[in-house]
Amino acid sequence: MQLAVTPADARSAEILQSIRKMFADKGFDGASMQDLARAAGMSVGNFYRYFPSKAAIVEALVMYDVKDVSREFEKVMEAPDPLAAVRFALEEHVRGHLCDEDIDAPLWAEMSAAAMRKVEIATAMHRMEDEIKNYFFRVFAKVTGLSVEECAARFNAHVLFMMLMIKGSAMVCPPSLRTEPGLQALIMRAVDDVLADISAAKLSAQRAKG
Repeated sequence: MQLAVTPADARSAEILQSIRKMFADKGFDGASMQDLARAAGMSVGNFYRYFPSKAAIVEALVMYDVKDVSREFEKVMEAPDPLAAVRFALEEHVRGHLCDEDIDAPLWAEMSAAAMRKVEIATAMHRMEDEIKNYFFRVFAKVTGLSVEECAARFNAHVLFMMLMIKGSAMVCPPSLRTEPGLQALIMRAVDDVLADISAAKLSAQRAKG
């Protein structure tokens, strides 16, 4: 059962959307709470009612983005060919990250950098990455017929590698290099190699059952 979205939740989501670019442009340390409140069109005092610290903002960003990831993976699970759906979704993320106008790419690049310095940010980022890994394992379990636990044991490195590729596409600097011809194709070629191992495991499992 889905929980109802409260007005406060909806308002928080609006605020987060309005401050994403400011956070991405100025960085975790560079963007003051005053800057963020101004970007949200609020007084500093009112802004603090929703987000008492920058760490709380990152926690909220992670929470909302995990919800988006959850919805995306549910669509993948329902697709006729989940592996093809995974590939399509990953390619869309890479394409978005390599676009100079993408706001989320520099935002998450900044958050990843901040996680190296701030324990609370690292904790939030790790929680999100663990959620994403678990979604991948669920998809692979459906595709191969193996258990989620078996997929976690066999394909943990595969998932980590794909996540590094996607994260890396957001962190190419300077941003002008993101439009380098062939970069997206090379990233997706590496992703295809990883997904080929999942397909091979599917065939192996089918032969074992047959």
